[in-house]
Amino acid sequence: MANATTQSFANHTRFDPPFHFFLLPLGLVAIVLSVIRIIHRPTLASTLLLILAVGFVMIAAKTRSYSLKVQDRVIRLEERLRLAMLIPEAGRARTRELTESQLIALRFASDDELPGLAMRALNEGLTSKQIKSSIQSWRGDYFRV
Repeated sequence: MANATTQSFANHTRFDPPFHFFLLPLGLVAIVLSVIRIIHRPTLASTLLLILAVGFVMIAAKTRSYSLKVQDRVIRLEERLRLAMLIPEAGRARTRELTESQLIALRFASDDELPGLAMRALNEGLTSKQIKSSIQSWRGDYFRV
């Protein structure tokens, strides 16, 4: 993306405005209003409204989590292919030991940095946050939802 702000460790997290600033607040307001209605008028209809509001929030959250999981799988595949090309033959067998969160964090490392950082992650058991904060030459991921 040509017009995107350059990503770094400090600004790589993203919000999805329709989800984070509309659907989720709308669902939470619906739950709160449904609870208030049950307290003031405990009827079958008010109970049904609460169940529907909770269901709405669950549908929105699950839908988002499914798309994020698919993205994580694609990132994992991309990083395994990238590691296979960039890590020397002797270290390739160990790349299977990297956890999903480590692989996802390594996507931000430049090609020059990736082999050394991957080996450090394996040897020192770095967390995804430690991996991301260790990256010197950040490679942005502008397509993550």
